[in-house]
Parts: sequence; C-alpha cells; structure tokens
Amino acid sequence: MPILLHLDSSARGERSISRQLTREFADAWKKVNPAGSIIYRDLGHNPVSLVNEPWIEASFSPPDGLTPELKSALTVSDELISELEKADHYVFGVPMYNFSAPAAFKAYIDQIVRVGRTFNFSASGSEGLLKGKKVIIITSSGSVFRKGTPLESLNHQEPWLRTVLGFIGLTEVDFIVADGLNDINFGKVDREQYLSAIRLKVLERAGWPQLSARE
Repeated sequence: MPILLHLDSSARGERSISRQLTREFADAWKKVNPAGSIIYRDLGHNPVSLVNEPWIEASFSPPDGLTPELKSALTVSDELISELEKADHYVFGVPMYNFSAPAAFKAYIDQIVRVGRTFNFSASGSEGLLKGKKVIIITSSGSVFRKGTPLESLNHQEPWLRTVLGFIGLTEVDFIVADGLNDINFGKVDREQYLSAIRLKVLERAGWPQLSARE
C-alpha cells in the first residue's frame, strides 16, 4: 500500500499558495491511489523543536549507551524519520522566505539529517539511506528567481534543498514553482489564470494528467 508524506511549512493559512497546491497534489494522489494513505504534518503552524546539546550528544552516541534523558531528546527526530521511512512519495510545500526556506522547514531538516538513521559515513564518504523515494517540492515566491533571470543568484533555496535531500539519499527531486506572485498580490495578473497552468503540473506529477486544472 503506497504512502504519501505531505508537509506544509508556510506560516500562512488559506492565503498560502503552496498550501493550496500541496493539498491539490495530495487530493489527486489519493484518487490515483485509493488504497494508499497520507501522513500529514503542518510544520508552518506546528513547528518541530530545534536541535540542542542533548540532541547532538544523543545522535552521536551508541544506541545502547543512551540514558533515558538522551533517548527523550531524540523522540521528535525518531518520529519524523519513521514517517520518512514509511512513505514512498513526498510532497513538500516550501515557500521561499528571504531567498531560502522557512525556519520551520530548516528545523525539520535539522531533525531528520542524522547519522546512522538517514545517512552513514564509510571509507568512501557519506551515503544517504533514504533511497528510491520521489520528492515533489512545491515552492512559491513573490519575485522570479529561476535560472537565467536577473535574480537567479539570490535563489539559495533550490540548491540547498537539492544538496541536503541528496545527502540523505533523496535524489529524485522535482520542483513545481509558483513564482512572480507579487503580480497577483498587486492585481497585475488574474490569480486563477496564472495558477491554472501550475495546477496542471501539480495534477500531472500526482499521476492524473487527464484531470482538468479545476477538478
């Protein structure tokens, strides 16, 4: 039975474009996989805890040498990594904040990049342990930061995401970008007309190319 891990990290609620699009992806994915299940985590409204000194000590200690206090420090990390291991497919809503990802998503990454669980070191270097899983990242931004644009050099989000996810074995990463949203916010572009093409991409990635953008 396939499992989808659906994450949102926007601080906004219903006005969030990334949330709208990840929800549409998850709905379409469920139609394609009626027997499948979805794990949902709202990082933007319910952020995970930051790593601290006990977390660092525990993550680099042998499992059989952990005190109850150190085991407790890894509780959140264990839960998040378990979700990643169970799921076959991920959809992450990650809007661009200040040229990179929201702090809530960074806190999540810090909890899941963990030696012995999501990566290992060997004589040949590091090896990611989460392999064979597909990642869809739906991102949004007010301006346009794509390759070939004047603001390309300010996009620290996509390179970082590809690097850190690749480090833990997630190399099949596909981006769906809703950018230039300031034109919508300032009334220069019709919202529905602009989003219709992006919604089609969302549905196609979910496996339903035959769905209309408004279904």
